[in-house]
Amino acid sequence: MTSLSTQALAFGHLTIAYDGSVLHPRPWTARQSALAAELAASAPDGAMLEIFSGVGHIGLLAAAQAGRDLVQVDANPAACAFAETNAAAAELAVSVTVRCGMLEDALEPHERFAVVIADPPWVPSDEVTRYPDDPPFAIDGGSSGMDLVWSSLDVIEHHLAPGGYAVVQVGPDGQADALVGALDGRALEHVSVERLDRGALVALVSPTRR
Repeated sequence: MTSLSTQALAFGHLTIAYDGSVLHPRPWTARQSALAAELAASAPDGAMLEIFSGVGHIGLLAAAQAGRDLVQVDANPAACAFAETNAAAAELAVSVTVRCGMLEDALEPHERFAVVIADPPWVPSDEVTRYPDDPPFAIDGGSSGMDLVWSSLDVIEHHLAPGGYAVVQVGPDGQADALVGALDGRALEHVSVERLDRGALVALVSPTRR
């Protein structure tokens, strides 16, 4: 872990640990967990994948509700350590695997998942200083805020099983519309857009035939 003071908060029925070295969980993001679990009910068999998982709260709550195995990927070692701790605290350690590294290194080309959850950083680089309590690397989404959203879309397109679902969290100011508009020519279809108090959730599906 780190030498910073560890804190905890309730996230759904889970208790999530974190500290100042990572992005602290936002209770409103539990809606992403719920939506992923709802979609999992009609997804094919298989595990869930969470990318940009941070301390693991969104994926853990979704996996607990859906009763599925879960693979979580994040590049921050401190976040990965908390994700493992939080999985153990939720009594999900047996069904959860945390992989610490870049997406292109953490996932095997052949791997496919029934549900993918993505919570990429989506704050434009020139707005990061508006959030001094958040680690910059955890929220910086590049010049438009969409750089890692596009990376998420690439991962989803390649690793989502036919008939599987994905839920992507994006920011405000048209990011959801931009994501939906970028689906043309991809092997993904738009299911829904749900506006939240801050940002939006975009649900996608992989066609059963590609």
